[in-house]
Amino acid sequence: MKVKEGLLLKEIAGQWVLVPSGDAALETDNIITLSSSAAMLWKELEKGVDSLEHLANALLVEYEIDYRTALRDCEEFAAQLRDNGMLE
Repeated sequence: MKVKEGLLLKEIAGQWVLVPSGDAALETDNIITLSSSAAMLWKELEKGVDSLEHLANALLVEYEIDYRTALRDCEEFAAQLRDNGMLE
């Protein structure tokens, strides 16, 4: 999984948002709000992480959840990103 170029993660007034820039701004002018856990996963994707298993393990480090729940949450997150054209 690779995040779409031109989507910048910013923290504004305590909220995590994805702001389109460059060519991405031509496609949409929407600013997308992310939860803190989604922002953490986005940062992992920006680092080049490409497996759901790695993302799930990152959630386990931050939150007190079981692996199955973490993996399911990562699958749902990745599906939302794909559905909204945020992955290349």
